[in-house]
Parts: sequence; structure tokens; C-alpha cells
Amino acid sequence: MQLLKDEIARLKCQKPKPKIKPSNLEKETDKKKSSKKKPKSHKKSKTKKLEINQDIPLKPENLPPGSKFKGYQDYVVQDLVLASWNIRYRRERWQTPLGDYVIGQLPKDVDGHFSSSLVSFVLYQHYGCCVTQPLILEQLHELGVDISSGQVNNIIINNKERFHNEKALILSTGLQISNYINVDDTGARHKGQNGYCTHIGNEYFAWFESTPKKNRVNFLEILRAEHTDYVINSDAIEYMSVHGLPDYQVAKFMHIKGETFNDREQWSAFLSSNRIVSNLHIRIATEGALVGSIISHGYNKDLAIISDDAGQFNVFLHALCWVHAERTIHKLIGFTTEQQKLLTATRSDIWQLYRDLKEYQLQPDNNMKIELENRFDELFTRKTDFATLNLALKRIYLNKSELLLVLERPDIPLHNNLSERDIREYVKKRKISGSTRSDIGKKCRDTFTSLKKTCRKLKISFWDYLNDRISNKNKIPPISDLMKFQVAQSGP
Repeated sequence: MQLLKDEIARLKCQKPKPKIKPSNLEKETDKKKSSKKKPKSHKKSKTKKLEINQDIPLKPENLPPGSKFKGYQDYVVQDLVLASWNIRYRRERWQTPLGDYVIGQLPKDVDGHFSSSLVSFVLYQHYGCCVTQPLILEQLHELGVDISSGQVNNIIINNKERFHNEKALILSTGLQISNYINVDDTGARHKGQNGYCTHIGNEYFAWFESTPKKNRVNFLEILRAEHTDYVINSDAIEYMSVHGLPDYQVAKFMHIKGETFNDREQWSAFLSSNRIVSNLHIRIATEGALVGSIISHGYNKDLAIISDDAGQFNVFLHALCWVHAERTIHKLIGFTTEQQKLLTATRSDIWQLYRDLKEYQLQPDNNMKIELENRFDELFTRKTDFATLNLALKRIYLNKSELLLVLERPDIPLHNNLSERDIREYVKKRKISGSTRSDIGKKCRDTFTSLKKTCRKLKISFWDYLNDRISNKNKIPPISDLMKFQVAQSGP
């Protein structure tokens, strides 16, 4: 019965019942094991890095006369103070002999009726811990803070231009300093409508942008970063020709080679005036002009883009994730014993090839490179008695150049797991609060998620970062500078 239930689960693209191994606790210990004890390791002090805020000496009771003091044996207790702390500035008011009034000035770090620590706490709870606004309001009220729901909302989304500007520099810097980027997207509803969030990042940064659509034009606009222009150059015209724009349409761009359109309005006006009205022709021409803009602004053509085979990411130097590619085989169902054996053997061969590619990354070798390429050809051009398996192998084989880009670029990863992990943040937010309701709220969600994830990749406390920026202490350097420093420290 369980086998039938598992088969039904597989047909529904669900997981079968997990195989839980029995406990080893009741098994007899192996008497053949060596009786030699391992040397004791030096135990690290758990409180070595803790800041001590208060020392309380404790003297033993009933101490016998003549006892000698031999120092202290420390016992550290960690605590967290969560309570309202209200400060009243009593600003002296004086009247001068001329009848004017002079009043004491507030300290420079006072900006409004809520301290930088309280503002940082609200931002950390909402963006760092995914706590909703009603729960934050309830929490603050229980701690004794007199604040309204509107004020909580203002703290979360208003006057955040400094953070938005710092987030914008993350992408431009990341594209400049990186050898590769991982990309992915997921659903991110906005104003009750379906939308999408695109992630771009690697081990040094994470950057998010929510948009109404997910297509190649949208992705190229994101790669264009802060620029808004459309450029007709050799790269743009080559892209249009390769992607099937008719010659008579390409000729219209040849006549204006070198011209730049400053924004979307100018570009749309040019397309309309030159009778480029077909949706397909508009799309290819727009993609080409965006490619021209990206490259004209210094885009590194050697930058590898690693994705899960979503079509919108297939631009420039593109590599594919092996984990997503193998899912084509993993989803197949063997209806006979022979088919099941074929599937098991094929998957085993794929993962063995994957492990060998990882070994190649550590020590690239030309002979090993040729061998791995030959094994790839042999594996994915196999002909078996399982027709569906043959089609799946053929589909993977068509992506040979993107799956084996690692042979030319051992520095790039073989999977897209980093992007999958980073973008899970949006899945959590989607489950907790559904969607954003204002444009500024959507922008803040993208900004603070980018800053939080990047801070953690750079080993910076997001709490410390928020406190530093809100209080205007500026002891933590700009995130973009820290990214450059991290890359410099990691070496070639």
C-alpha cells in the first residue's frame, strides 16, 4: 500500500514518504574500537568577546579568619534590557533686555520625538525579522512606548533616500567587481496585482528589484543600473541581427549608428515614427538598444550570468545550474523495473560527472577538460529503450555550452543555490504579509532586503548598520566600499 501511495505522490509531483533510518542508540558499542582516549581540546571561552557592562563582586559568607584573597572566578550572565526610556529636555527660556526670547538648543542627534535607537529597532524588527506593522505596534505599546500605527508606518517607509542611494550603488559596484553573478526571480505581489522580484548577487552582495513583469527587456533594464538611455552601436545592431530582426528593419538602425535616446519616451517615439510597430520587432529592437546601452557604460563582457534556464536571463556570457538541469531527469517516472533502473543509473552518472567537474575546478587540467567534455557527449546522447528519458537527455545536451562553461571558467559555480537561498527572503515576506500596497513601500522592501543580505555577506551586523546610519555616526563605511575591500582581501 505504501508503494502505491508513494507512486501517487510522485505522479502529483510530491515527495514520497521519507525513509527514516532506525536509531543506533540501543546498539551495542563496538568492542574493537581503540580504547585510547583522544587528547582533550582546549575549551574556548564563550564570553571572551562579550562587553562587560557591570561588575558585581561577591564575597563568600562566613569567611574564616586569616583567609587570603586569591583573585576572582568570573561568572558571566547575559541580559537584554527592553524597556521604554523617555528623556525630557528642559529647554531654558530666557528673555533678553531687548525683549527677545532665547531658548536652549536640542542636541544634534535629536531628530523628532523618537530616538535613533527606537527607529533602528522598528526597522530591524520589520526588515530584519519580518515582523508585521501591527505586531510591532503591539510590542511597542506593551513596552510602554506611546506611538500610533501611522507613526510606525512613517518610520518604516518615509525619508529613506540615503538607504535607497546606498542600495543603488550595491548593484553598480557588484557588476564592476565580480567575475560572475547568480540571478533568479520570484513572485512579489504589489497593490493586489501579480508582480516579480529579480535577484542579482554572489558571495559579496545581494540586490533585489520588484517589477510588474519578468522578461528580457526588464532584466536588461535592471542591468543598465542607474542609466535610462538606449544606445544604437555595433553591439546593439549585432544583437538585433542575431535574434531575427528582419534586414529591412536592421537597415533603419544602421543609418543612425552611434545615436543615443535619453529615455523611453524618445525611444518609443523613434520606433513609432519609423514604422517599427510589430510587438516582436519592438521587443528585439528594444533588447538590442538596451544591450548597446549596457556595454557602452562599461559592462564587463567576461561577467558570467548563472541562472536556472529562465529565458529572460540568457544574455551575454550565460551559464546554467546543474541542479536545475538534472531536475528534467528527476521528474521522470519509470513505469517498469527496467525504466526505473535506467533512471537510477542515468542520475548516478550525471552526479558523478558533476562531482568530477567540481574536482576540475580545484585543479584545471587540459586532458581532464577533454575527458569531461567527451563524457558529457556520451552521457547526453545516449539512446535507450525509454523514449521520455531520451528526450530529456537531448534537451540537456542542447545546453552543452552553458553547462560546460565551467571548463573555460573554473571560477564560476556549478549551481544557482546562492540565488535560491537569497530570494527565499521574499517567499517568507509573501507568506507573512501578502503584498505591498504603496510604491514607496515596495521600494523600501527592495532596499532594506538588499542592504540586510549584503551586510550579512560582508559579516556586518545589520543592527549595527541601522544604528550607525540612523544616528548619523557614519563609523561603518559605505557598503560599496566594503564590497571592494572584501574583493581585494580575497585576492585573485
